[in-house]
Amino acid sequence: MSAPVIRVLVVEDDPVAAAAHALYVGRVPGFAVSGTVHSMGDARRHLDQHPVDLLLLDLYLPDGHGLQLVRTLRAAGHGADIIAVTSARDLARVREGVSLGVVQYVLKPFTFATLRDRLTRYAAFRATAGEASGQDEVDRAIAALRAPWPAALPKGLTAATLTAVTDALRAAQGGLTAAQTAAGVGISRITARRYLEHLVETGRAARAPQYGQVGRPELRYRWSGH
Repeated sequence: MSAPVIRVLVVEDDPVAAAAHALYVGRVPGFAVSGTVHSMGDARRHLDQHPVDLLLLDLYLPDGHGLQLVRTLRAAGHGADIIAVTSARDLARVREGVSLGVVQYVLKPFTFATLRDRLTRYAAFRATAGEASGQDEVDRAIAALRAPWPAALPKGLTAATLTAVTDALRAAQGGLTAAQTAAGVGISRITARRYLEHLVETGRAARAPQYGQVGRPELRYRWSGH
């Protein structure tokens, strides 16, 4: 079963920027734009009438500061998550936002790749569920949200090959073994396993043994981003 679509409300006072941000959101698999509004008042009205999972929230709005909107929403019982969009670099405001449940900050101006990165990590974090088996699993769940993407790669790994392996894994609904990944991407099995293990370590993939065949069980990797 595929994960439900994450509904995003874009809150941005600049109509041109709002349209661009909505376009970006619509290009990320697993996300859909619930609406685009330009003020705190319009955001509250939209949330009262439509289900929303995530706000892409500009912090400087014509009728108040974005964090004021977050406080109002929390007091009213709205549980939508927040990704704050701002040109300000005031770390005191960042800490205040974190205390209110802001899950990510994106500094303006940003590219589609930057927003895709934040949304993809948010989807991975949101997809975590059930009981954690221990501290490592809790750490991985948090890392899915907080770890840099792309992270500084271990020696010998390249961004281009990591992208190819990631794309192959995301497209495979039933997951892939290292051998299948190697054949699909055009690299050796050992190299494929290194990239797959890197994705597991950074919280973007999960692995489990594949039984039912003669000989040693083989590990199967599945994308956990969304």
